[in-house]
Amino acid sequence: MNVRVWGTWWKFETRVDYKAWRVLHLNISSLLLAVHANMHQSPHSNSIESKQEDGNGNSVSVSDLALAGSEGRIGFRGLFENKFILGISLFSTLGGFLFGYDQGVVSNVLAIESFGAKFPAIYMNATLKGWFVSTLLLAAWFGSNINGPVCDKIGRKVDIICNVVIFLLGSSLQAGAMSPVYLFAGRAIAGLAIGSLTHVIPMYLAEISSANIRGSLVSLQQLAITFGILVSYWIAYGTSHIGGTRCAPEISYTGALLNGKPTFNPYTDVPPGGCTGQTQASWRIPLAFQILPALCLGIGMLFMPYSPRWLVEQGREEEALEELSRLRRKPADNHSVRIEFLGIMAEVRFAREAMKEAHPDAGPIRQIMNKYLALISSWPKSKRIIVGCLTMMFQQFMGINALIYYAPTIFGQLGLDPNTTSLFATGVFGIVNMLATLPAVVLLDSLGRRPLLVSGAAGCFTCLAIVGSLVTVYGKDWPAHAVAARIAIVFVFVYDVNFSYSWAPIGWVIPSEIFPLHLRSTGISITTSTTWLSNFVVGLVTPVMLTVGGMAYFIFAGFSLAALLSVLFFFPETKGRTLEETDAAFGDNATDREREHMEDICRELGLPVRALLNA
Repeated sequence: MNVRVWGTWWKFETRVDYKAWRVLHLNISSLLLAVHANMHQSPHSNSIESKQEDGNGNSVSVSDLALAGSEGRIGFRGLFENKFILGISLFSTLGGFLFGYDQGVVSNVLAIESFGAKFPAIYMNATLKGWFVSTLLLAAWFGSNINGPVCDKIGRKVDIICNVVIFLLGSSLQAGAMSPVYLFAGRAIAGLAIGSLTHVIPMYLAEISSANIRGSLVSLQQLAITFGILVSYWIAYGTSHIGGTRCAPEISYTGALLNGKPTFNPYTDVPPGGCTGQTQASWRIPLAFQILPALCLGIGMLFMPYSPRWLVEQGREEEALEELSRLRRKPADNHSVRIEFLGIMAEVRFAREAMKEAHPDAGPIRQIMNKYLALISSWPKSKRIIVGCLTMMFQQFMGINALIYYAPTIFGQLGLDPNTTSLFATGVFGIVNMLATLPAVVLLDSLGRRPLLVSGAAGCFTCLAIVGSLVTVYGKDWPAHAVAARIAIVFVFVYDVNFSYSWAPIGWVIPSEIFPLHLRSTGISITTSTTWLSNFVVGLVTPVMLTVGGMAYFIFAGFSLAALLSVLFFFPETKGRTLEETDAAFGDNATDREREHMEDICRELGLPVRALLNA
């Protein structure tokens, strides 16, 4: 007799022979016991397999179901097994490109004389210059905080499209600004979008990918950010020559001395009719260029798949199965697709029931608040949020974005020509920044997180201490100490290498690994907002600190030392750990009950426990 088996919480239907289903279910239960009893033994020596035919005459293998989640190569090589996923991922990381591009373009724009002629107060006032940079960062902090509930409501795909529209408005205001009001408004609006995109895009990538390539996709996001920085540097360097590199070549500089030479003063060195050399296109084109990749991202996302996990959360299971089949390039009735689909549904069910059990009478707003409170409900969970926030804070306070935002100014202070050579050195800095990120893609899963973080922090501390000492001793007269200036520049690049292979990519990886399943989105939202808040502070105070000898470098060196000590004595290693093992790394015994609940759900669905853990 054939019966129709309906899940109590999904609309996925399957026709099976009742006796065959019972045999299959019992064999899966046996497999669960075998997995627990022989967790560290070879799967070949503990294989329990049963094959039955479903209503379509297809053979159903329990071992196929158990191993479905682990198909394919692991890490970077696994990216090329599914070209469709790789293409979607590369396209989606245009959001990271926008983040990196905006980071880099502002530094060169602030060094262009025609920009100073149009906005002299921003060009000359260090505090106002800091606010020009930091307005976007503060808005991004706000955007990353509010985007969590929004993208849960409207979905990852639609959220990306909406934020692209907001970003287009902000970029247009900046590129066409005729007064500081429009310029700052454009920065704020674009910041809202960038903050939201940095929250939703990594989440979207994780939810459309399979477990074996998830870490490499995070590395692609960081590569996109560094590529955006690189492109912005060289576009701004090229456009800075439109009409010449000087606002008015016929007028001598009357500004403050830098390395014994007068600098450009927009209040006294600009003719009555405006610049006669360098045109406004030299800074408007770089600001307008970011509209092009944003348009590509927005239009392209219309054709991208929805997140299968979000569709399941919305009760749209049939669409979720179709999208998952499309993503995996396999038919919907394929064993691995169906087991992954059931794993996603089990994951969603677990998250709902865990929160409902803890807070049975909570309304919608209270449910959101409870997720935040749960992160500080015990020391093991508090330690997770502390580790995640410290990682993101140190990523900013070690000084990398100070160099990215103010690289031309810094290289100018180290003795290079502020109009030409310092801009070129900034472009080279962007190349080094991107190339030095590549080793992380290979080393992250082989050496582990802690060794890279420790070596990176130690290298950054050493380089920053050396540069700070050289600036303090010789900074008042670089022309007389050319060798010291060149040594300082070399160590700025060595610092860039040390940071780029360690804290730059791992800062995005660790938060995605350390939170329990049902608190992961909330935890990542908090760590992302920490990034932007720290970024805001760095962008605001750096222009002032750069006016006080080597103080900025010593402060960043101090944070690098603090980062080194934190990793040595506080950060656990998460390389190769499953969710279950990550709980143990943080001493989270409270999650034993959650694991039992998760196993019960697996048994109800006829899923191996490990299938859910790897979902």
